[in-house]
Amino acid sequence: MEYETIAAISTPMGEGAISIVRLSGSKAIDIADRLYRGKASLKDVKTHTIHYGKMIDPKTDETIEEVMVSVMRGPKTFTREDVVEINCHGGLVSVNRVLELVLEVGAVLAEPGEFTKRAFLNGRIDLSQAEAVMDLIRAKTDRAMNVAMGQMEGRLSRLIQSLRQTLLEIIAQVEVNIDYPEYDAEEMTNRMLKEKAGYVQNKIKDLLTTAKQGKILREGLSTVIIGRPNVGKSSLLNNLIHENKAIVTDIPGTTRDVIEEYVNIRGVPLKLIDTAGIRETEDIVERMGVERSRQVLNKADLILLLLNYNEELQPEDIQLFEAIQGMDAIIVVNKTDLERKISLDKVRTLAGQSKVITTSLLKEEGIDELEEAVRDLFFEQGIESQDMTYVSNSRHISLLNQASHAIGDAISSIDDGMPVDMAQIDIRRTWEILGEIIGDTVSDSLIDQLFSQFCLGK
Repeated sequence: MEYETIAAISTPMGEGAISIVRLSGSKAIDIADRLYRGKASLKDVKTHTIHYGKMIDPKTDETIEEVMVSVMRGPKTFTREDVVEINCHGGLVSVNRVLELVLEVGAVLAEPGEFTKRAFLNGRIDLSQAEAVMDLIRAKTDRAMNVAMGQMEGRLSRLIQSLRQTLLEIIAQVEVNIDYPEYDAEEMTNRMLKEKAGYVQNKIKDLLTTAKQGKILREGLSTVIIGRPNVGKSSLLNNLIHENKAIVTDIPGTTRDVIEEYVNIRGVPLKLIDTAGIRETEDIVERMGVERSRQVLNKADLILLLLNYNEELQPEDIQLFEAIQGMDAIIVVNKTDLERKISLDKVRTLAGQSKVITTSLLKEEGIDELEEAVRDLFFEQGIESQDMTYVSNSRHISLLNQASHAIGDAISSIDDGMPVDMAQIDIRRTWEILGEIIGDTVSDSLIDQLFSQFCLGK
């Protein structure tokens, strides 16, 4: 397909070593060549080479920037179109001036994600691989990056395509049975349909079992640190992120607001949220912080409840145990460097199935055990992202759930003795749903919506 030549700044805005203006389209090399002055015309250079020169304003013949220009001719490029990347000095003024000149001589400003969208529309990658590009950019741990890389290389795509091919074989067999009833193939068709549909159903179930872990690796665990004032919540945050992010004092109620920070715990990304101590208070500012703490508690994936080793359990502690009933939680009894006054037996009774860890954050004791407890709670068998197909995208998870229901309905139809053409309706529906994951059966509006979430220049 023929598109306009697009251009955008592909590096983050701000000061840095270099900034890059990227062009893609049939006129990319011609547009860049109209501004470039070097030893040779960009039209004559070999593909996938880089060249030193200057960017010149064609109206004034003024030198705008000293550059290195990469020339890559399609189809062996990211977009399968001609691509030019102009490497400028890092800084706001110079790179914007180069972009302005590129737009003046014929390019149009790219929309968010339009380079990746063209790679999809030109058949270089499918939709799940395109979405993995953004996952790779947003990855916060090595494990998350490995999952995104596996998806970008087509691991999920190949599995989905294989399942869709199996479903097509079922549909073809049903069509033969309907078109040529004289061959009496119904019994064989029923047996084959149930066998192959069962295979697809099991594969979908296997993918969905990785969904929770995959989503955690992609988005991180929203982890809320709660407890009464002055039990060590801010100290725990500082210990986990290895930085004095939160103020730590002996004065109760120091934390007045919610503090958020991302941290990598044994390959699991955590969005740590340090909250104001939950208690009744007359201080209007602290009371607002306590109310925000209660709000984030309801949205948390993991709760770290801190107690004081040096104090007996208080009514507020009991209320916090009641507030986290049914939630994934780890109980942290802090300040073991002081005399023990708390009843650990009562703590374990209140904790139920939740793990209880003792720590001395002052002496940095118990942190390793806490980190292992976090990992084991969600990845009991370890994180095997190298050789597993993790499903991490919420859209994919939703579609797989729909496909699981559809293929289940097809199997139920056969078990209930329904005609095979009735089961075929659900088989075809499953095939269409799986196609939405890789973009074979997806609407234009959804494609536009997905790529609008990308950053400009990607």
